Amino acid sequence: MIAALYVETNGCYFGLPGVQVVGHGEDHADGSTTVHMDGRTYAGPWPVVAHPSCKRWGRFWHGSTRKPHQFKLGDDGGCFEHALESAREHGGVIEHPADSKAWSHFNLNAPPRDGGWVRADMLGGWTCCVDQGHYGHFANKLTWLYVNGVDPKDLPELIWGKGRQRLHPRALERYGYAKARRIGMMAMVGGKDKVRIRNRTPGPFRDLLLSLARLAKNRRAAA
Repeated sequence: MIAALYVETNGCYFGLPGVQVVGHGEDHADGSTTVHMDGRTYAGPWPVVAHPSCKRWGRFWHGSTRKPHQFKLGDDGGCFEHALESAREHGGVIEHPADSKAWSHFNLNAPPRDGGWVRADMLGGWTCCVDQGHYGHFANKLTWLYVNGVDPKDLPELIWGKGRQRLHPRALERYGYAKARRIGMMAMVGGKDKVRIRNRTPGPFRDLLLSLARLAKNRRAAA
């Protein structure tokens, strides 16, 4: 069994055999539900796949540029810290955007952007940078992974490096090649569900993360 933490409500981890979604979504007055469910109640015993929110760890952790520093760096209610503790104690994998400030905050080594596994810490952690565009995402989306509980020799070779640049046809038609290349696919996603669409985990990438977590499970079972 694998525990899926901080995942999208009713998203791609729901209904999978061998996967237990942990947490709950926070309902809002407008009828919407928080994209990332709250998985802080998880206390084991299974390996985890964790997607803690990146809002307070990314490039715009401080909030809108029109209201600078309205938020505190890393103020996520302890979600990333809980995910890290869970991966270290039970094994598993954490996914976060490339250049996440959580890595330096928790004294994790940053991985090289061109790929390959490197030691993240002295507590059994390994990290790498991978483009979700190689694994089903509609855009190039560089992502950092933290894995724990897996024997280094069992860490798989992934598709390394940034994938082929994707150009949005509407942007290409409206703005031309140079600007379409500069703004990328993500900028053209609009509407009320744009956050969900941008953050959604593609099926092939989900399967990769589950396979990594199952390596941790297998090693523990054999110990």
